Amino acid sequence: MSLHIKQGIRNRYIFIFDMVMIVVCVAFSYLLRFEFEPEQAALYLPSAYWMLGLSLVLKPIIYIRFGMYRHLWAYASIDEVRLIVMAVASGSASVTLLMMLLYQLKVFSGFPRSVLIIDFILSLLVVGGIRFGIRLFAANKKKRTARSGQKNMKRVLIIGAGEAGVMVCKEMIKNPQLLLRPIGFLDDDKNKLNQEVQNVRVLGLISSIDIMIDRYYVDMVMFAIPSAPGRVLRLVSDVCRKKDVPFQTMPGIYELIDGSVNINRLREVEITDLLRRDPVKLDQDNVGPILRDKVVLITGAGGSIGQEIARQTARWNPKKVLLLGHGENSIFGTLLRMNSEFPDLDVQPVIVDVRDLQRIRWVFETWHPQIVFHAAAHKHVHLMETNISEAVTNNIIGTQNVVRTAKEFNVERFVMISTDKAVRPINIMGASKRVAENIVLNESIGTDAKYTVVRFGNVLGSRGSVVPIFQEQIRRGGPVTVTDPQMERYFMTIPEAVYLVLESAGLSNNRETFVLDMGKQVRILDLAEDLIRLSGLEPGRDIEIQFTGVRPGEKLSEDLWNKGQVLEPTMHPDIYKLERHDLIPADKLEPLVERLYELAREEKEDEIRKLLNGIIPDAKLLD
Repeated sequence: MSLHIKQGIRNRYIFIFDMVMIVVCVAFSYLLRFEFEPEQAALYLPSAYWMLGLSLVLKPIIYIRFGMYRHLWAYASIDEVRLIVMAVASGSASVTLLMMLLYQLKVFSGFPRSVLIIDFILSLLVVGGIRFGIRLFAANKKKRTARSGQKNMKRVLIIGAGEAGVMVCKEMIKNPQLLLRPIGFLDDDKNKLNQEVQNVRVLGLISSIDIMIDRYYVDMVMFAIPSAPGRVLRLVSDVCRKKDVPFQTMPGIYELIDGSVNINRLREVEITDLLRRDPVKLDQDNVGPILRDKVVLITGAGGSIGQEIARQTARWNPKKVLLLGHGENSIFGTLLRMNSEFPDLDVQPVIVDVRDLQRIRWVFETWHPQIVFHAAAHKHVHLMETNISEAVTNNIIGTQNVVRTAKEFNVERFVMISTDKAVRPINIMGASKRVAENIVLNESIGTDAKYTVVRFGNVLGSRGSVVPIFQEQIRRGGPVTVTDPQMERYFMTIPEAVYLVLESAGLSNNRETFVLDMGKQVRILDLAEDLIRLSGLEPGRDIEIQFTGVRPGEKLSEDLWNKGQVLEPTMHPDIYKLERHDLIPADKLEPLVERLYELAREEKEDEIRKLLNGIIPDAKLLD
């Protein structure tokens, strides 16, 4: 029998009971009024009949209108108390008004008004009593069930004594069939320590989880802090893994409602959860003055970094922002976002390939940008290993076109975005960016403008980066693919990358290379496991990890500078200036770049590799 049918039968009985009790309450009201002397009460029978008739007609209608027969009274709460009071009060008020009207019309003579108050009180007691009697009966039945299954119940430690934790605790207590018994909370709010929630005590701080698991013989840990930072979730999951105690994150509210807790409903992971260090902060006073009221050109504005540069730049009220890119769809996406977030800003989309020198010159002639952020580049290592000519023409020749045109039109600042793969390059992408760095810094000679190279590691969450790939693999149920268990990288977030770019623009004097203190390198395997756990799942149990082997052009680890190079501190505590002694003079580099361009147009890939190995002292490009 379905829940709806059972509920309909139960409420039908409640309706019949209400009808009987309406008669009882009216009769009892008159008897109470006259202290149980039937002879005196009989003198007022006409009004009693009228009151009974009105009550039998009006009260059921009003109770129905208030939904008194649609509720599952076994789960009644304070909200239902309010409902009962309002329904009974409305019914009694309606009867009272009509009784007073009939009395004024002399339909009956003699009318003890106090019976109306007595009837209201009796009705409230009876109507509420039957419904909360059902509630108490259901609660006692659950307690008996719980006691009978106590031996099989798992002892659950709840992390978080906030609203989410309390909701989890209540559900365990109300549903003993789950065989889960909350034995305590852990919470970092010291004001909650030793307090009780649902008769369950807050045992200590989250940092004491190691001790509490042993002290209270915990069988399971439930994490119920939806807004907790990744470091807290990681701490709890690491301890549970060490103690071999099952660990679960609280599902989203939509999952609790529809019961569809499955692998497609994952905890939202903040990218900063994966950093294992504090995010870098932007020194706003250093950035604002160089961007305000300026025409800013951003190449590669359709990419993740270019789009974020555009957004961060817009906050400083530039005169105009030029969004330059080769892909119309990506530029259109950036334009829509900019128009939505900064409707008053003058934003100009420009569809241009940086390899087209004539079109680049047209852009500078038309808008005369004063600040240039050069983010346009091919960045995927394994793709560039099989598209070598594209890497050369886009990353090297494209950079040369933009920086030389910028110099010709007297830009004030030029910032090029580079990569850690330019250090000791073993792949075409890294080598092409290393040559591009050299070109930019050479162009800075003989000018008062400030030319800067910004070098950083992998960007978490950028388009095509490892995190979105892993997230999609997790959403599909796995496996998550990792090239090698020992592969490691420096990681930063998109905002951090852009902070570094903007800070470098503000800190720069000229001909400088800046790097970010990115902490220690993180193993890709650890990142994958973190992402799986932070999504509320367990590696190896819920999601498999497969190793696919190192691809051509990939290193097991990266560097942000060569050994022996000197790092100088800057005004920003997390940014360092790299002292460069590895630059090739312009008169020697220029003919080599021309030769690279010729080889690229002729698709002579092997000769390009050999030439790049010769140009870059520490390059070891694979054949």
